[in-house]
Amino acid sequence: MKTSIAREDLARIAQAIAPEAKTLEGKTILISGGSGFLGNYFIGAFKELNKTLLKNPCRVISIDNFITGSRTALDEKDPQIKHIEADITKPLNIDEPVDYIIHAAGLASPFYYKKYPLETIETTIAGAKNLLDLARKKNAKSFLLFSSSEIYGDPDPRFVPIPETYKGHVSSIGPRACYDESKRLAETICMVHHQLYGIPVKIVRPFNIYGPGMKPDDYRVFPTFITRGLLGNSLPVHGSGVQTRAFCYIADAITGFLKVLLSDKNGEIYNVGNDSEELGMEALANLMVEEIGNGAVVQLIEYPDSYPADEPQRRCPDITKIRAQLGYKPTVNLREGIKRSIAWYKEAFPERFDVKK
Repeated sequence: MKTSIAREDLARIAQAIAPEAKTLEGKTILISGGSGFLGNYFIGAFKELNKTLLKNPCRVISIDNFITGSRTALDEKDPQIKHIEADITKPLNIDEPVDYIIHAAGLASPFYYKKYPLETIETTIAGAKNLLDLARKKNAKSFLLFSSSEIYGDPDPRFVPIPETYKGHVSSIGPRACYDESKRLAETICMVHHQLYGIPVKIVRPFNIYGPGMKPDDYRVFPTFITRGLLGNSLPVHGSGVQTRAFCYIADAITGFLKVLLSDKNGEIYNVGNDSEELGMEALANLMVEEIGNGAVVQLIEYPDSYPADEPQRRCPDITKIRAQLGYKPTVNLREGIKRSIAWYKEAFPERFDVKK
């Protein structure tokens, strides 16, 4: 999180959640998947709060097995951040107090959950169970589960934008089921623990989060388009290119997630995303080409074998609930987010994209 773009994002997040963040004074947050895209931004946000807002700093315990996460954060020494290399599918032994738990570990990229289907299931399900047991043991103040907009499957167009009440259109045995169905079951496990044991569970369903911090080899659409475009290669659009998404910039998303974590709305589920600018993938690619500005072109291609079939045709959240209950409001429009993402890749990988330091 050393780039100027990331520092600006973290300052924006800290400012947006300042009223809620005071509750983190002197508290300990445990996060699974702390070396991933979202995990790194969470840790960066907590470090920014310690630096600018909290008189008594919060402490962070990050757990990751690095199956897809990055070890670079381990080089950044901070007395308030503890990195543990561990497998959350096994019971956890944490000796110190834990006040907040975030279960963000998972394999969200279709390329990786197709490659590691059993690990995807076990990380979500066994990981949730072990962290819920820890929350019960430690009497945690809040437990945040990262579910996914993928639990809605390929939605009936009558229910787009998709509200939290939509029950989904998902195959239990399809090529995406290891991810989709494990998230659905994790939601069930969390709600049962809330009902039986009073664990203060909250669930978020992120919608197409993007931005600085996504690895070039993540294989999702944003890093693929940007990294290929910066190298002057074609931007590959699968199928007809009319499948749509509504994308949410990382700084807005982390703000929403933290608002949920720090709220008193236990046993609730929230969509987190941006409900504006739903657009097709070919249109997104053309926008990328325009912003990159080096003559790269858009190319429609067949779906590769490495990509799971049954891609949802539309994805756009209804965020009425989180907007009304928690005051969440995305502020970064798509073009600005694309500009910031492109600038980050150039700054973070100058050798790869032939940019002078």
